[in-house]
Amino acid sequence: MKNLMVFAALTVSAVGLGASAAQSSEIDPTTLRLAHVVNEQDGFHVAATRFKELVAERSDGAITIEIFPNATLGDERTLLEGMQIGTVDMGVITNGPVSNFLEDMAVFELPFLFPSRDAAYAVLDGPVGQELLDRLSEVNLKGLAYAERGFRNLTNSKRPVHTPADLDGLRIRVMENPVYIDTFRALGADAIPMAWTEALTAMQQGTIDGQENPVNVVHAFKLNETQKYMTMTRHTYAPALFVMGMPVWNELSEDAQAIIVESAHDAAVYERQVNAEMEDKQLADLRDRGMEIDDDADLAAFSAAVQPVYETYGETFGTYLERIRAELN
Repeated sequence: MKNLMVFAALTVSAVGLGASAAQSSEIDPTTLRLAHVVNEQDGFHVAATRFKELVAERSDGAITIEIFPNATLGDERTLLEGMQIGTVDMGVITNGPVSNFLEDMAVFELPFLFPSRDAAYAVLDGPVGQELLDRLSEVNLKGLAYAERGFRNLTNSKRPVHTPADLDGLRIRVMENPVYIDTFRALGADAIPMAWTEALTAMQQGTIDGQENPVNVVHAFKLNETQKYMTMTRHTYAPALFVMGMPVWNELSEDAQAIIVESAHDAAVYERQVNAEMEDKQLADLRDRGMEIDDDADLAAFSAAVQPVYETYGETFGTYLERIRAELN
């Protein structure tokens, strides 16, 4: 973590805290409630905590961020709906639920689209990513920055999964998002869309067989206790968003808005680095806990099986898919 502390310090110094402190004299004291649905060991909380620290420092204490983890203010759809009407201020939200409000956001989660984290970052932080953040205003939301949920992998309680054929008949929880539903149906699974809070109970009760999420989620929620097998499919790279409701955003001064955007971006970059550095350790811990992890699955077969998803959504996302592919090439 030493490198992370140095990185964070450099990030803070690079933006010029003196200017932010000067701005803070013009900022009315403000408290913003930031919510997320996962626990305090998750990357979302890392991002939220770093954001809180940066905002406090750059506003000289004028802006206070209160963090509400563990879905205490509702699931992700509920949080987004609250932001739209001003009853929730802001959150760190998985991209999948956000795309239920602005469909084009789901283009990022097409299966096997991004070959690496760096490729995903280049697109998200480039023109396509920024354009889609700005378009969230169409649904009364303010997109601030892209953190990450990360590359998603499959877990289940029944059997090892090495090829798509091994998924036949397995009940797999997916996010309430058409791209995920269609992806896992194409792979031969029984895709069950449900909120994450419900999925945790369903895994404990055995009403679903598995789920798909990045390593950090599997580790943070100790899914090894209900899921014996993990397959490193890395089938989808899932962004996460710092997002705010427009009603709250519009009440902030320009100086406060600048601090919020700047801090969200830097906290997102910090969280990405934490996720990348921690993944190997988390995988080792999961193996030590008895989880069987297949890191040599037949990814070519998985990729081939999901091609119908591209046929279904190729036109849905307009030129966004073409632009992303052009950037990747």
